[in-house]
Amino acid sequence: MLEFLQNIISGELDAFVISFTLIFVMIVLLFLSFPMIVPLTVATLVGFIHFSGVPLENIIQQMVTGISPNALVAVPMFIFAADIMTRGHTAKRLLDVIEVFIGHYRGGLPITTCISCTLFGSVSGSTQATVVSVGTIMRPKMLKAGYKDSFILALIINASDIAWLIPPSIGLILFGVLANANIAELFIAGIGPGIILALLFSGYCYIYSVYHQESITLSPKANWSQRFTAIKKSILPLGFPVLIVGGIYSGAFTPTEAAAFSVLYALILEVVIYRKLGFKDVIDSSLSTGLITAVVFILVGAGQAFSWYISFEMIPQELLATLNLENASDEYILFVIAVAFVIGCMFVDSIVVLLVLIPVFMPIIDSSGIDPILVGVVVTLQMAIGSATPPFGCDIFTAIAVFKKSYLEVVRGIFPFFLILMLMSAILIFFPDTALFLRDVAFDK
Repeated sequence: MLEFLQNIISGELDAFVISFTLIFVMIVLLFLSFPMIVPLTVATLVGFIHFSGVPLENIIQQMVTGISPNALVAVPMFIFAADIMTRGHTAKRLLDVIEVFIGHYRGGLPITTCISCTLFGSVSGSTQATVVSVGTIMRPKMLKAGYKDSFILALIINASDIAWLIPPSIGLILFGVLANANIAELFIAGIGPGIILALLFSGYCYIYSVYHQESITLSPKANWSQRFTAIKKSILPLGFPVLIVGGIYSGAFTPTEAAAFSVLYALILEVVIYRKLGFKDVIDSSLSTGLITAVVFILVGAGQAFSWYISFEMIPQELLATLNLENASDEYILFVIAVAFVIGCMFVDSIVVLLVLIPVFMPIIDSSGIDPILVGVVVTLQMAIGSATPPFGCDIFTAIAVFKKSYLEVVRGIFPFFLILMLMSAILIFFPDTALFLRDVAFDK
């Protein structure tokens, strides 16, 4: 122990001791309730000042580099579009058209929630926007039908995380920037796993409804007049996924252009056609988007500086050598990556885990020849799991704030959904075409 402390003081450290020191600094600051930007930045400063002797201006240079990629322009635009639609009628119209067709079946309301989260995810790309938009509409209906609140809350926060996989996904955009992967390919690759996950959740909802059928009442069956009315009202909102995904799939526009188009489309729908939002609402959405974007970009900049430092110290190569991944199978490498991400995302914000771990794993991904698009989908799924898993999943705290429920009430019903998400992870790892088939068709791979 004395030699270890002397090494810390002198700065003569190997990769393991440096890693332990930086992690220790982060954990202490997190337990002291500092926001995530502080532990990440302080750990980077400790590395720059004490261990490497690299000039401090390099931190600023790396932070600016981190937020310079053009692809990041899409992030605030998708956030802005999601905020506009959350305040407007888009979510309700998507929900209505699904409910009038399947709401009267066994498990119809929770299945409607799953499908609606998938559709709204393809519109907003935001898990928290999906929790608010879909959850606030569907939760009262399911409570009235006799579903337990613990099941409803777990369903909402987990189904909302399908938005991580369905384009436009902010997680996929950030992975593409960090790993220098094609974002359009990532978007298309996320569709298949997102749909499968929605089907798995829907299957569990049906089983749950059958098992508790004594206490659950079915919704009345809608007539065809009501169905046609719902279809008519939903045509324009359904244009979002068709135009965005179809435009990227066909090569008509890039993901960044799709983001700009989504903002224009949202404004036309909610301000001009539905007249739900006024000038003040748009200003409020702009301010909200600015605040969220600032937080995300500050984290991205700090993460880039941290990533540059650990690469400078050759920490990824040292750590990966101990895991014996150089000659390992693709499945084993993906399993290690998945475990690292899901554990990290249980304790730290998913975006921060992405910023810290991608530089660690990219050297082995590059040398192993694993398709980075597959890795991106696997990693983004783990971010989805972390967003809805105790102790610190961000969607858990969103649900606590929105539905005014205690922490224990929100997390009580999560375990079955967690198992389904683990199953989805295994499917991706052992059957990679689940993600890559559509990508290969779309881009002639």
